[in-house]
Amino acid sequence: MTARSSLRSLTLPAALACAAIAAAGAGCSSASWPWWKSPTTAGPGAAPPAAGAAPPVAAAEAAPANIEGVEAVAAAALASLPVRKWRLANGLQVITAPDASARSVSYVTTYRVGSRDEDAAAGQTGLAHFCEHLMFAEAHGTRGPGRFDRQLEALGGSGNATTAYDYTSYTDDAPPSALEAIVRLEAERMAKVQLTPDEIEREREIVIEERLQSAEDDIDGQLDELVYGQAFRNHPYRWPIVGRMADIRAATPDAVSAFFARHYGPERAIVVVAGRFDEGSLLRAIAAAYGSLPARTGDGPGPAVAPERAPEREVRASITRAVPADRFMVGSPAPGLGDPDRAAYDVLDQLLTGGPSARLPRALMVERELASSIDADVAATRDSGLWTIVVQMRRGTRAESGDEIIRRELARLIETAPPLAEMEAARNRLETDLWTELGSSHARAEVLGAYDATTGDFRTLVELSAAYARVSAADVSRVARTWLGSGARSVVVAHPHPATAKAGGNDPAAAERSAGGTGGGGE
Repeated sequence: MTARSSLRSLTLPAALACAAIAAAGAGCSSASWPWWKSPTTAGPGAAPPAAGAAPPVAAAEAAPANIEGVEAVAAAALASLPVRKWRLANGLQVITAPDASARSVSYVTTYRVGSRDEDAAAGQTGLAHFCEHLMFAEAHGTRGPGRFDRQLEALGGSGNATTAYDYTSYTDDAPPSALEAIVRLEAERMAKVQLTPDEIEREREIVIEERLQSAEDDIDGQLDELVYGQAFRNHPYRWPIVGRMADIRAATPDAVSAFFARHYGPERAIVVVAGRFDEGSLLRAIAAAYGSLPARTGDGPGPAVAPERAPEREVRASITRAVPADRFMVGSPAPGLGDPDRAAYDVLDQLLTGGPSARLPRALMVERELASSIDADVAATRDSGLWTIVVQMRRGTRAESGDEIIRRELARLIETAPPLAEMEAARNRLETDLWTELGSSHARAEVLGAYDATTGDFRTLVELSAAYARVSAADVSRVARTWLGSGARSVVVAHPHPATAKAGGNDPAAAERSAGGTGGGGE
């Protein structure tokens, strides 16, 4: 599976309903009460915290001491939960987030390798995603492919994996009693995966099918690939995470094996464990299972990557697909996940697209009735990425009119700082979204690993709420000028085939259904 980050989707009925609520002077949110609020500090009648208010932090349990082969690196509190980072002599890093109230445990292995580490000039895109699939192959000395999944299921657990631009992660969810067995299984997988030609050919067909579904047969996958491809001139974010079809078909066993040998060792891995477990016992088990694994020096970390703020200017393209009306994507420069401007940029995104009553949905879907849906995403990347906005126009309207409103609202934000009430609403939504996202051991393990791999320090996540609280209206206008003021954008418009444009009436819901899985673009 490939992932950048989830899109926030707004549809016309939700926008209309929320607009009515906003007109009445009430807030508009469907989020549940934050998970970190304990029964002793909050209840149904308690007032929600102000944006950026620190959640209650319980006294952290004492850290395990004197675990042979394990060095303490960092510690912080994620709301009421202690989070600690450790390191083994071979470079393996471990992040622990114990939660005595949990009923399960999540074990995530995040490797600092993604599509950014591939060599497009050599025709080797998609290798990180290919290796993600192959990590479920048989290990040396075992009996046939699929053994890892079968053993995990026998323990009462389940597994999944995802590849991003900057990392690859493998997630195991299981009952606490299975944790030591999972430690041994994952250490074995790191050390002994067998990449045979037969296994590579089996997985190749699966990867090809995934590319067809996620890119070539999906309109938003096509728009995304074109927007990124024309925005970046040199940076590896310009090619798709899943890889180019020609490269997937041409990948040789030698190329796949060499990529794996270079990147998938303990020195590039972060093991994150969240949920119900004894921290000392876990660390001793990890030291015993992983401690003897050698670092994989290979032939270097891969091609050097220089950050690139993209695009440098406005670039545009258009395609014709089986969409009911114009559908277009705009990609604008955005700071990386660890950039000092990121918190203010996230607030900017919320002001413009962060809810049905935000500026762009209100202007496009309610006031002008030009669009039936808007999706938005600020890429969670290590280097500068893109802020993408996807708009589905209503039948009989053109992308140009929707794009003009986006330009107008950006210019207004650059010229005039947003009012306090709007800032408060944006910060509150960000805070609610943050704690809701971290509401399970599974999510905490995955997000801690992603932040550590992407920014270099899991504490970037821990400090995020406070960073949002510090963002001022002046900061938002400054960041808008800095990142968006030049007008540099990557724009791709999908126009409907003439026959499609004539059929189907003017039903926005039908338009959304038609736009979901159509097209047939190639490389």
